[in-house]
Amino acid sequence: MAERASSELNLRELRILNALLHERSITRTAQLLATTQPGISKVLRHLRAQFADPLFVRNGHAMQPTAKALDIADQLRTLLGAADGLRASVSAFDPDQSDRSFSLLLTDVGMIRFLPPLIAHVAAIAPRVKIRATPLDSRQFELKLEAGEADLALGAFPKAARHLRRQRLYFDGYVTVMRDGHPRMSTLRSRTGFLAERHILVTASETGHAAHGTAQRVLASQISPSNIMLQVPSFIAGAIVAAETDGLTTLPANLAKRLAGPLGLTAFDTPIALPRIEIAQYWHERYHRDAAHRWFRSVTFDLFGSTAHKRRR
Repeated sequence: MAERASSELNLRELRILNALLHERSITRTAQLLATTQPGISKVLRHLRAQFADPLFVRNGHAMQPTAKALDIADQLRTLLGAADGLRASVSAFDPDQSDRSFSLLLTDVGMIRFLPPLIAHVAAIAPRVKIRATPLDSRQFELKLEAGEADLALGAFPKAARHLRRQRLYFDGYVTVMRDGHPRMSTLRSRTGFLAERHILVTASETGHAAHGTAQRVLASQISPSNIMLQVPSFIAGAIVAAETDGLTTLPANLAKRLAGPLGLTAFDTPIALPRIEIAQYWHERYHRDAAHRWFRSVTFDLFGSTAHKRRR
């Protein structure tokens, strides 16, 4: 009997299988779950024995799931969701007494935009609650929410999976920034003057700025390649370079507002029509009814939702 029990599947192994189905890589799964590749390989060997199936086969450098693995994928997600539901507290949440830790997925922009007011507010109303910020990789944020590695993701993710819960916070636009004292401040606000200047183009990336792709393409189509002095995958890096050169860079308006004073920048309306960005918070269904999670979502919405956003403006 003991021998049989020791060979049974456990939730940790099933979570690893779920991660492998998403990542198709032992290396990336180990990184995601903060463990070792040999540890993942050992679990995979046990899973193969339990299911009497290889589960994954090599196709070059990639791991392709077998028909059996694909067949159990939906059941696996349902089972893990039910298991987490059993652990969810049904008791009332007392933020004044709780020492719960919440994990946020944020881009570099999100950390500057959201963390200072959030940390200050939570410290005032829930002094023992802890918050951990994790860099957001748009290739993995859905799985991290699904696996319980993070509670919320804040930002713009237009292609987020439909099974994730989401709540719009606000819409953001774009402005262009130049250093204070720029020699052509009076002319570069016009379309002609703007296009004649040299630019720092922020490129959309797989690390959380996918929503910027449309704006990037519009800017790149209007600005002559000879006038693009630098391309960077970071809004913050672009702003710092603009502060120390005569280059212009175009940023989300809320970020520009936050950086303008400290970096010595002047913001102005970009004389090219650019799309708005929808900023939202995302979470997994399994935590939707959890009392502590509901409290945390309400805090972020009260701080950053459209009503609060208009008040600050």
